[in-house]
Amino acid sequence: MKPSRWLPLAGFIVLAALLAAGVWMSRKPNRDALPSALLDKPAPAFTLPVLHDPSYTVSLSDLKGQPFLLNVWGSWCVECQAEHPVLTRFAETKRLRVVGYNWKDESADALRWLEHFGNPYMVVVADQDGRAAIDWGIYGAPESFLVDGKGIIRWKHVGPLDDAIIQNELLPALTRFEGSR
Repeated sequence: MKPSRWLPLAGFIVLAALLAAGVWMSRKPNRDALPSALLDKPAPAFTLPVLHDPSYTVSLSDLKGQPFLLNVWGSWCVECQAEHPVLTRFAETKRLRVVGYNWKDESADALRWLEHFGNPYMVVVADQDGRAAIDWGIYGAPESFLVDGKGIIRWKHVGPLDDAIIQNELLPALTRFEGSR
């Protein structure tokens, strides 16, 4: 038999081995966690209009002084709707200021969404074209960033928050940097 007849089988075996290696490596329980290059670094500066009154703006420097949770959301985001009751309960504890970051959304849609589901945010900034989000490394919603009073990003979560994430990740991260002040 000619060696060239075995070439397709050899190619298939190599592809199957690569696929098996990929499946084996993806079995890690925290494979959805994305490392952020911004952790423990200054949050990118921004100045964005307030959703409820675009004649006013909010900047990062306005928010410095106390820690806050920056929550990226959009009225078009299904997971944001699932996260919203959890975020509302957390905001009601007043443990931390919760700042809404309305991303790539129409103002009327976002305002209607908040009217329907409630507004847990201290303030909501609007980034309709998504340009400021690029500096933050935002690529989807929901995403949440814990920023300390000096403007340093201390924690990031990609995906919807739930009670377990708040209790087991967010609050311990908050306690860690509060204790190191």
